[in-house]
Amino acid sequence: MVDDADWRPVVAALANRDAREVWARLVLGKGGLPGNTRGARALALLEKAGLIRRERDGDYRPDDAVLRRLLASSATTRPRGVERFLRPDGRIDRFPAGAADRASLLAHVAEVSLPAGETVGERELTERLAELADDPVTLRRRLVDAGLLARTPTGSAYSRAWTD
Repeated sequence: MVDDADWRPVVAALANRDAREVWARLVLGKGGLPGNTRGARALALLEKAGLIRRERDGDYRPDDAVLRRLLASSATTRPRGVERFLRPDGRIDRFPAGAADRASLLAHVAEVSLPAGETVGERELTERLAELADDPVTLRRRLVDAGLLARTPTGSAYSRAWTD
């Protein structure tokens, strides 16, 4: 049986073509499991991963309990807050539909890209925002429109509109 947090054996079993074919036959109720060495290895791999179990009558049956446990354990590790909208590298994956989430994400971007009290030129700000988004110009405009960044009267430099 696989540990709740260890998904690797499950993925490894399903990545194996022979094991995947055997598992599909069992799930679909299509008998005719291979009796050769490859089939035996596939059954052992699936059993070790917890995807099948051997019944008292010697037959194998699919067991989806491991999949339910893995899904349940992953629910506790889901990103929260603005992290839901960021890729693992910190870049913006997508903009939230909700106004509150959008405001939180933009506030995060402003904090990360421009420290309080610092004033930078348009080019430098755009370069910093390019590290966070595919369209830094639109992101800059959203930050200004949201009142998070202020432009100098000439429009050539930006600073945070608020301090921590």
